Amino acid sequence: MIVIDPSKGGSDNGISSNDILEKDFNLEISKYIYDRLKQLGMDVKMTRDSDETLSNSERINKIINSYGNNSKVIALSNTLSDQGSGVEIIYALRNKDTLARAINDNLKNSNIKVNKYYQKRSKEDTSKDYYDIQSKTGSIETIIVDYGNINNKDEASNLKNNYKTYAEAVIKALANYKGIPYNLDEKDIYIVQKGDSLYSISNKYNITVNELKKINNLTNNNLQIGQKLNIPTSNNQTYIVQKGDNLYSIANKFNTTVDNLKKLNNLTNNLLKVGQILKLDDYINTNYTVQKGDSLYSISNKYNMTVNELKKLNNLTSNNLSIGQQLKIKN
Repeated sequence: MIVIDPSKGGSDNGISSNDILEKDFNLEISKYIYDRLKQLGMDVKMTRDSDETLSNSERINKIINSYGNNSKVIALSNTLSDQGSGVEIIYALRNKDTLARAINDNLKNSNIKVNKYYQKRSKEDTSKDYYDIQSKTGSIETIIVDYGNINNKDEASNLKNNYKTYAEAVIKALANYKGIPYNLDEKDIYIVQKGDSLYSISNKYNITVNELKKINNLTNNNLQIGQKLNIPTSNNQTYIVQKGDNLYSIANKFNTTVDNLKKLNNLTNNLLKVGQILKLDDYINTNYTVQKGDSLYSISNKYNMTVNELKKLNNLTSNNLSIGQQLKIKN
């Protein structure tokens, strides 16, 4: 369960520089993240989906009231700055750095500059978070992503042209953190960064250089910074290894086998490292927990399945469901 908060809005424009108005950028990237998380089958809401004025208290209430004061909920606040350099990720004092670190790593892997990920304490009371959205949201895991300094022309240009690349780094971290298989948007576009090559880009998206050249009608290996490349849809989904994971637990989680995981990832032993990216079978199943108000029709519709497929996959003989019941979902 994710609540996305585009900061600013309405009468609060936020900062403005280099043709970027903060409230508009925050909303644009938030909507993109919202749509992609929904596409991946995640339960997600937004504090605002239009140019709406929200006070701090209204914003906080929307986050808490979305799902209640639930520690399993993640609130993502998207914002910008007018100083410093690079992305900053701020996680609450009550939370571990796991998600913040994953976002940091994904951004760096996409050749995006990250300044740091950290916790920020109130100057008046160092036992509390600096930001209300973290100090006043109870046990909800709240993370703030500051995408960079728009007073810096290079950073502003990068944000305008590559905001989807920034967003995908966050999306992938959220999906893996929640145990939801991540795959790229079918219409994914990559914008060439400094230091990129066809080999590094193809390796990043688990395709061959020839495939990348073919889909983009490239006749040589030359690339230009800012060049847009179409990325073919990948059937492979990925999972980032977490502390305590092993091949058996991951295979069991995604209803596959240890042998399949090893074969798909060219593993010669059972050793794993925290942060390691594993490819998953494209036919894997994941689990869905039945919520209040769910029906077989609403769940099957959400995951682009038929009711009969859902019943067959779960050996159901009737249409009755119980809150908390675990259902296998075909991805």
